[in-house]
Amino acid sequence: MITLKSKREIELMTRAGAVLKQVFENVKPAVTVGVTTRDLDKIAEETILNAGAEIAFKGYRGFPATCCISVNEEVVHGIPSDRKLCEGDLVSVDVGASVEGYFSDAARTWPVGKIDKQRKHLMDTARDSLKAGLSAYKPGCRIGDLSAAIEQLIKSRGFEVVREYVGHGIGKKIHEDPQVPNYGKSGYGPRIEPGLVLAIEPMVTEGHYAVETLKDGWTVVTKDRKWASHHEETIVFTEKGFICLTGEIS
Repeated sequence: MITLKSKREIELMTRAGAVLKQVFENVKPAVTVGVTTRDLDKIAEETILNAGAEIAFKGYRGFPATCCISVNEEVVHGIPSDRKLCEGDLVSVDVGASVEGYFSDAARTWPVGKIDKQRKHLMDTARDSLKAGLSAYKPGCRIGDLSAAIEQLIKSRGFEVVREYVGHGIGKKIHEDPQVPNYGKSGYGPRIEPGLVLAIEPMVTEGHYAVETLKDGWTVVTKDRKWASHHEETIVFTEKGFICLTGEIS
């Protein structure tokens, strides 16, 4: 069931989103050669707790860390570890927080040192496709209108979009209805109404979109082991348009 959020609920989710903005501000400078993904996770955890918010992911369905940190061919749900980042890596940090029981959820992909043009293009496409999806929004449109615009941008740049993992509604739970695919047809899906809050999260691949889960039960990788990029924002839709609660899209 899709639930539209009240002004008070959106205020709490905005506060949770502000915590995630601070997480990214603190974690991004630490993305350097030789740092471990566990080090990055610790920075995120301390930031959330110091802000008086609650960690969304740790313990969720048994996940053992604050962030999902995925490197290179890892698409999503990577478990932080003692793995050290290397020059030229791409690292995706996906994190959630809650304030008084209301959640926000966001992800960024960053380069480690210098990366080649192809990988920068991949990274930029994930972010730009989310912007393209939101540019398709107009009052009364449907989720499929956003999904189609996201897919069109990604494919126009020669990349593919993961199909097994999609965006979602968000509020009192980290995952709520409706699902938000990053592919599809315009004119389909639930109508977007004022008060709807969505976590929209394109996952873009260099090669085929097929993925598989590693033996740890969490880490999702591309089957062809080509690289991926992930960008996510929590977006609230209003009578006048939309507001990004987590940072970079306006």
